[in-house]
Amino acid sequence: MIKNQFNLSDNYKYVNSNVRARSKRRRLWKAGTIGTWLLLMAFAAGCASGAAGSTSGADASPATPAKADGAAGTGKVIRIGYQKGNSLNILKVKGNLDERLKSEGYKVEWKVFAGGNFLLEAMSSGSVDFGHAADGSGVFGQAGNKPFVYVANDLPNPEGIGIVVHSDSAIESIAELKGKKIAVAKGGNHHYLAVLALEKAGVKLDDVQFVYVKDASEGRALFETKQVDALGSWDPFFAAVENDLKLLTLTDGQGYSPNRTFYYANEQFAKDHPDLIRLILEEIQEADEWANEHKPEVVKLLSDTLGIDADAIERAVGRRQYGVELLSPEIIAPQQQLADTYHRIGLIPSQIQVAERMPVDAPWAKDGPIQNK
Repeated sequence: MIKNQFNLSDNYKYVNSNVRARSKRRRLWKAGTIGTWLLLMAFAAGCASGAAGSTSGADASPATPAKADGAAGTGKVIRIGYQKGNSLNILKVKGNLDERLKSEGYKVEWKVFAGGNFLLEAMSSGSVDFGHAADGSGVFGQAGNKPFVYVANDLPNPEGIGIVVHSDSAIESIAELKGKKIAVAKGGNHHYLAVLALEKAGVKLDDVQFVYVKDASEGRALFETKQVDALGSWDPFFAAVENDLKLLTLTDGQGYSPNRTFYYANEQFAKDHPDLIRLILEEIQEADEWANEHKPEVVKLLSDTLGIDADAIERAVGRRQYGVELLSPEIIAPQQQLADTYHRIGLIPSQIQVAERMPVDAPWAKDGPIQNK
């Protein structure tokens, strides 16, 4: 089978390339307990996936948005996938995208998912047109040959991931994790951080024991009861353990991973509706600018939505900046490094070139940086 990919030429046509079809992505995790797993990707969470759930809604070809139901019944529907707690959740609550699309004759159908991998799975089936998921989800999706394209990304949030140990342990550096147990969600952004940090410290991966957990609560329980020596975590759970426990943070993502989350679109939808993608990104930027100026309101919104202590949300929100960036070579490079690392340690079966799915000259980028319109 010949894989479709973006041609990054000016005419922005899809072309067939002689790229060998990727073997199907291995299933890396079973479904976890939904309660906490809903939060996995909340703040540029990792790539580990959980049990997916979505709102109801009729599926339709992504190239032709579905007819809207209801009293009017004359518009079209854009299906947007989001995860509770992420920037699209803020956009949904703020309502500015719904208002603008309504003026253009469209209705938004919001579909909630428990993890980015499942969101991209729905996107590949045509039931989602546009969505938001972590960096690792894009790598796993491309390795599984899913028909999607990256369209933009959030600002980096390297401080939102970290590796911690108990303050009363004898461990004071990453190098001293040799021979120790580290709890991580397999394939998560914090797992990736741990791999990079260990290798930089000269510790072979075979010299540590990764204990794979299904969600943040399981990892924290193992860590609190000292069944593991270290914990890899991600916001807002990282912020929560920092607030609640006596810890030493060995490292966060600074200097290792930008910890970006990305906006994705169904490949056919992106080809047929670049104008709508630009519009959506502009409205995300508007909501992001509001979020940066109203962080107390964001803390309350996310705390209520996620059921997490407001102090932890405040810490997580306080150390990140919201905003939309268009793709660039500087953004593609670390994403390729992530893909190469996942292949090297056996998380994906084949090497991939992420630039095939990350067009920097796409039509929605032709007017320059995303501005609040």
